[in-house]
Amino acid sequence: MIELVAGRARLGIDLERGGRLSSLCLGDREILLGPPDATDRSIEWGSFLMAPWVGRLEDGIFDVDGRRYVMPATLGRHAIHGVVYDRVWTATRVDRDAAELVCDLGPAGWPFGGVARQRFTIEPTGVRVEAEVEAERRMPAALGWHPWFRREAPGPRLRVDADEVLQTRDMIPTGRRIPVRGMTDLRPGRPIAGRHVDHAYVDPRSPAVATFPDLELRISWDGPVNSVVVYTPPHAFCVEPQTAWPNALAGGEAEAARTGLAMLEPGGVLRASMRIDWSARDPD
Repeated sequence: MIELVAGRARLGIDLERGGRLSSLCLGDREILLGPPDATDRSIEWGSFLMAPWVGRLEDGIFDVDGRRYVMPATLGRHAIHGVVYDRVWTATRVDRDAAELVCDLGPAGWPFGGVARQRFTIEPTGVRVEAEVEAERRMPAALGWHPWFRREAPGPRLRVDADEVLQTRDMIPTGRRIPVRGMTDLRPGRPIAGRHVDHAYVDPRSPAVATFPDLELRISWDGPVNSVVVYTPPHAFCVEPQTAWPNALAGGEAEAARTGLAMLEPGGVLRASMRIDWSARDPD
């Protein structure tokens, strides 16, 4: 474990379980959902990097340059969220308020090899997370983050400034963009209590904002982020900036212009970043 500190903010990074954020404390207040136990390596807590693909990959199947690849099923019959969220990462630099990590993609199960890197920087009012994947040989790539925020019943109001979501069939995008409406329209800043959302918002405008009675969280992004998945289970909420749509890997290079999938040549690098900023609010 690594702990970074700035003012009253403390950030925990778990090297053994995906190089993920395991804790984000503002004073005595924990913002992120923690693990159920000391051995859990699942996708259901903290804030982890999704690489070198994001979201569900239907049946774990994709094609590159005329060759078919099959990734192990990790959620039902699908592969999900890349190969690094449960892997051991290595710290290459650690300071009081910043850390840099690296993970080789080949040993993690990615057939093209390559490397993933992360950098975390904490300030008294925010955290910046940067990530990149570097190709060893020609390969598809996408990056994203999956933070699990504590809901603190009844939960915050959530604003996501996007006009469309992806239509899905059995949780897999069909490729059709449809207007937000009713349950999925988060543009005004809706309460999440009683609102079941598990959708990919396309071309979102940064930042997304979660407003509690006494706290505001702003989730912003840079780089080629083209979608944000919002998930609102009863115990938490997730706001997931991504450089490509879920299942973009299955569409391959032919659909890359639409889905955001990057095709990297040897030595090519895909970079993106996310920030989580906070400020106090008057409960009245």
